[in-house]
Order: sequence, then structure tokens, then C-alpha cells
Amino acid sequence: MGYIDKNIHAASDADLLDAYSRTVTDVVDHVGPAVSRIERIGGRGGQGSGFAISPDGLIVTNNHVVEGARGIRLKMPDGYVGEGRILGRDPDTDLALIRADASLSASAPLGDSKNLRRGQIAIAIGNPLGFEWTVTAGVVSALGRSVRAATGRLIDDVIQTDAALNPGNSGGPLVSSAGEVVGVNTAVIQGAQGIAFAVAANTANFVISEILRFGRVRRAFVGVAVDTIALPRRAALRAGVSAETSVRLRRVEAGGPADQVGLREGDFVLAIDGSPVLGVDDMVRLLDGERIGRATEFLIYSVANEVERKTVLPVARSS
Repeated sequence: MGYIDKNIHAASDADLLDAYSRTVTDVVDHVGPAVSRIERIGGRGGQGSGFAISPDGLIVTNNHVVEGARGIRLKMPDGYVGEGRILGRDPDTDLALIRADASLSASAPLGDSKNLRRGQIAIAIGNPLGFEWTVTAGVVSALGRSVRAATGRLIDDVIQTDAALNPGNSGGPLVSSAGEVVGVNTAVIQGAQGIAFAVAANTANFVISEILRFGRVRRAFVGVAVDTIALPRRAALRAGVSAETSVRLRRVEAGGPADQVGLREGDFVLAIDGSPVLGVDDMVRLLDGERIGRATEFLIYSVANEVERKTVLPVARSS
């Protein structure tokens, strides 16, 4: 009987592995044709990755992939080779938007990163170390991170993953098992094992819409670093909200607008001007350029276990 049970377990394991393989293969077949190799012409040279988000040639990549370039050369899996024009860059999120010089045969629109959960499969596609259209897979390790880019800027609403990334993966898509692009791969920590980051799709969507409208991203600055985190039930009950997640202040910049009104490390931001803040992407979206210099009310659950309303005067974030 034990022998039969072993065979049953072995068959089940094989079926699971086959299902996992099919999932990854299906995702690559779906999204892979939209992934581009980006070569920087002039300046320091170099190459990275990107992906088309619409058939008319809009391509998302990292700011550091195209920064300082005099021109952009694009290569797609279907054999297309052409040039691209930089529509706008946002160093604060390490994102850039390119327009190809022709329509493209495949695209992979950005999805909704708010539905992500830790432990979900994460698949990265890109051109690491010059090896074109490489696929790696892992899991979503953490959500709502804030990490410091090589420029010293703090990038908010970042997904942490253990999918292997290397130089050249920058700008490529991070994809869920459902084939939805949930992030833009942006950074690795040198010397670390299995720690890499991607800007969440919801923040990327906000940045892209700003670039398309204004050619740049103009945002309000309050001087905090935040993480998405589960909202303690006692905090939700005390504040009278039904949210299960919020953002917690991980750092408050001395002398900044938040510090001046008494926001402290460890405080939860529950709402901004009455709009719920369920994650870092909400905070990025709500602190747009329209709030610069305008009194803005923050609903806070404080480290002293009190619900408070703080009026912050956001300033323009320097670029």
C-alpha cells in the first residue's frame, strides 16, 4: 500500500511541476513578443530592456536605461529594428516612456498591481548581460517597498522579488502567473542573493499618464518614506474604516512638511483629503502636482494609538 501511495505522490508532484511549467510558458508566449531590447546611442552607450504597452509604439523602460542617450535603437523579437524617441523621463520612479518609429506587432498593457499577494509567482523577461529575451521566475517576496536608487532618490511602491535579475533586465516586465504585467524591473542589490525590485504597475500607470499629458511628472512632496502594510484591526475600528491595508511611515525627513506638523515614524496614513490610502500607489497618485502648496488633510493613526487629522502643506518635489 505504501508503494502505491508513493507513486500517487510522485504523480501529483509531476502534475504540479507540469502545471507550473505550462503557466510560465503561457506567460512568456503571451508577453514575450512585446519585450524589446533597448540600445543607447551616444553618451555612455549600453543596453537594457523595455516592453510595448500599446500597438502604436509606446514602450516603457527605466530612466537609467535611456538617461543621457542621444538616440535610442529598438529591437523586437519579431525582427523589427528601429529607432525610438524619448517622450519623457521620471528619475523619481526610474521610469521612462519611448515612442517607437513604427507600429508594433505585440503589446502587453500594464495590469493592476494592487491585487498582488506575497508568494505569488513572478516572471521576469528581459535582456540580462546582453542575452536577449531571457526568462527567470520566482515569487513576489514583499510589496510596497521604498528603495533608494543609484541616484540617491527614493523610489516608492516597489515590488520585491527573488526572480533572478541582472544588468540588462532593467526596464523589462515583471509578470504574474495570469499573464498580467504587474511591475517594471528596475534594480538589484549588488552583493545580495535573490533580492531584486520592480516599480509596481499602478505607479507606472500614473507616471505614464503624466508624461503623456505634460511630458514630465510634477508631484507634491511631504518628506516621508512609506511601506504598504496590513492595518491592525484596532486601528481600523478606532478610525471607523473598513480597510485591511494602509501605509506606514518608515521615515520622516527632518524639517520636511510632514515633520513640521508632527507626523512620526510608525504612523499610519489612512486617508488623504478624505480619499482612502490602501497602499503606496494610492499615496503616489494622491500627492500629484495639484496639491503643491495646498493645505492637505492627512487622517493618521498615530504611534500613540490615537486617530488624528494633520494638515500638511506639500511642496514641489525637485527633479
